[in-house]
Amino acid sequence: MNKVSVCFSPALYPFYAQKDEIVIIIDIFRATTSICAAFNNGARSVRTVATTEEAIRLKSEGYPVAAEQNTQRCEFADFGNSPFDFTAEKVNNRDLVFTTTNGTQAVEAALGAEEILIGSFSNHGALLRYCLNAKKDMLLLCSGWKNRFCIEDTLFAGRFADELIHAGSFVSDNDAVKAARDFWKVAKSDFINYICDTEHYQRLKKNGLENEIEYCLAEDTTSVVPVYDKTIKAFINQRN
Repeated sequence: MNKVSVCFSPALYPFYAQKDEIVIIIDIFRATTSICAAFNNGARSVRTVATTEEAIRLKSEGYPVAAEQNTQRCEFADFGNSPFDFTAEKVNNRDLVFTTTNGTQAVEAALGAEEILIGSFSNHGALLRYCLNAKKDMLLLCSGWKNRFCIEDTLFAGRFADELIHAGSFVSDNDAVKAARDFWKVAKSDFINYICDTEHYQRLKKNGLENEIEYCLAEDTTSVVPVYDKTIKAFINQRN
């Protein structure tokens, strides 16, 4: 039996990391959803970087750059962190650079992992099939908000862990998995209303991004599975 674990924040990742496990990065609002949107529309690769300084440097080398801080698109960037920014016309067959407040920080924390995947509601089904076929231990890493706990990432982690366990291939002795699964069991019957008063939902709503919230919560809109390629130091697409 393989094990599944949940980590609620990139700051906690060093205390959870295990050898030979797959780490799934979760940033529902909005980085992991946007990365999936970019691949769904034909992006060749997505290179995540931890700082705007690194993004600016790579832009000077000719890379198209997506950059967001505190929900706002950075002035120097070609794209923000909206899944609607990554249209086929703009990203097809292109190598992108991406930096955000939360999601890319989680990737940075997990770079030493055996394998890193991108998880969102939009690629939920494809990701689940990939993980069940991989037959390796899994760690669901919630990006949170500036290293703080957030509910939407935790709910996805709880649902995903629950599905892995119910598939019969995974077990868990991780308290965070129990907590996340309990969250999901409470929320799943009225998921949207459950999260509508959460911090990041309200943060996005305050900035007029309600249509992006709806997109980020839509399930199985793509079959992409972004996988980190250590050779090129970027995510590539593995359809499943």
